Amino acid sequence: MGNMVEPDLLVAVSTEGVLDFEEFFRAGYPQLARACYLLTGDSVDAEDLAQETMARAFERWDRVGAMESPAGYLYRTAFNLNSKRIRSLAVRARRTFTDALSHDPADLAVTRDEVMVALDSLPKAQRQALVLVGWLGMDANEAGRVLGVAPASVRGRVHRARITLRAQTEEGGQDRL
Repeated sequence: MGNMVEPDLLVAVSTEGVLDFEEFFRAGYPQLARACYLLTGDSVDAEDLAQETMARAFERWDRVGAMESPAGYLYRTAFNLNSKRIRSLAVRARRTFTDALSHDPADLAVTRDEVMVALDSLPKAQRQALVLVGWLGMDANEAGRVLGVAPASVRGRVHRARITLRAQTEEGGQDRL
């Protein structure tokens, strides 16, 4: 994968040395929405998550715009909001359903569904690192700033995630992941 991080997102700085939110939004929103889609697997949820993330960045723009990595703040906020969303959904599901539903991987025929299930099976830290590095094209340094960990940790998480996904595809006889 090539580097998909848009350079404008990182250099939309005004003459006063403060990042301009409008430029930041224009440069970063499409990429953020794509990342949110990879996290949620649903275009409506992804759009809601991206909008809420940008709204929170805007509310705190005086601090966020002066950060070394405003994009890192953006993705960390999106990850945190998505975790909160998932916890809320889990609580509602527990209240609604008494029996746990089992998913038969053989029933999953659509590649997108297979990818989402595979990503879901990864630990959160590995999934986040894989999305940032594998799909968004960030290097380990930038992904480390987003996740708040050392670049070596990012590389390790990505490596373990790829091993897990490879093992899943080999045991399932799937070549598409």
